[in-house]
Amino acid sequence: MHAPLLKTLGGLVLTLVGTAVHADEITVTDVAGREVTVDAPVDRVILGEGRQIYLLGALQPEDPFAHVVGWREDFSQADPDNYAAYAERFPELKEIPTFGGFKDGTFDVEQAAALDPDVVLMNLEAKAATEDAAYDDKLAELGIPIVYVDFREAPLEHTVPSMRLMGKLLGEEEAADAFIDFADAQMARVTETIEDADPERPRVFIDRAGGYSEDCCMSFGPGNFGEYVEIAGGTNIAKDIIPNTFGTLNPEQIIAANPQHVVVTGGNWDAYVPGGDWVGVGPGADMTAARAKLEALTERTAMTGIEAVENDNVHAIWHQFYNSPYYFVAVQQLAKWFHPELFADLDPEATMEELHQRFLPVDYAPGYWVSLKEH
Repeated sequence: MHAPLLKTLGGLVLTLVGTAVHADEITVTDVAGREVTVDAPVDRVILGEGRQIYLLGALQPEDPFAHVVGWREDFSQADPDNYAAYAERFPELKEIPTFGGFKDGTFDVEQAAALDPDVVLMNLEAKAATEDAAYDDKLAELGIPIVYVDFREAPLEHTVPSMRLMGKLLGEEEAADAFIDFADAQMARVTETIEDADPERPRVFIDRAGGYSEDCCMSFGPGNFGEYVEIAGGTNIAKDIIPNTFGTLNPEQIIAANPQHVVVTGGNWDAYVPGGDWVGVGPGADMTAARAKLEALTERTAMTGIEAVENDNVHAIWHQFYNSPYYFVAVQQLAKWFHPELFADLDPEATMEELHQRFLPVDYAPGYWVSLKEH
């Protein structure tokens, strides 16, 4: 019997015996500031981005796919190592229908409607494209609400509200609060130390997806990883050059800024750029190979003569920290690189391991960062 049919029959049996959770109509305000009325707790959810499972995994670690009836096919491509870990424990995820993107106009409204979702969770960055293509109007006509969440455009501002929002929709508010308390406590271990010590701030260049293409160099303005740098006690060299969250620097701008640290974001991107020069950090990564690729990136024109290269302060960190609720781990690791004397007792590896043990459905595997300056 097909898995979705089994799930439907199982839900019917639960309803008949009176053990199903009663849904009430509630109105929530999403991160786009929209008031949305939804029957909650929701039972059938479409994920507008597959990596929203990072949040669902923390809210419902025993079965994060229990209510997912469709999702965008990006998790397996952008983060294949974590996808494999989730698939090993929850093989049913392979049977979940996948969608095209909202931003590229390949989302299928009829396919979505056929799955009878209670809500579509959409990432904030897709809002303009969703409205331009009138997906929102088409879904509204079918009685399918869209709720916007965000942990990418403004992760430090929106991740906590998004987690609370998803907790409310799923009836998992206690789980959301527990995760948020943990994240806040881990962030405080950095922010309080930086505030008390007020150290001299090193100049930092964040090389977004360095080696992904031959172009140089994508980076972050005042948001996302750019903001992580500032919180961790550094100065983002692009904050006054790139006006928005994402943008580019040319090699001359990087050389002129003479960064004292370079942090490359990396991942396993064989699905996009097979055999590329990207640095393959992530769960279970080959550290020898990652370090070799990181070192090779220092040969680019943009790295000519800068202090970071001369002092081996060139690092790589998992790209998906920019797009997940685990941002506080990235902030801790950045702080440890920028101010090792202040954070000698801080162990981001232990934080990441505790995160997995307490909240996530998959086991921790090291490999999320590497540095040329490692003893």
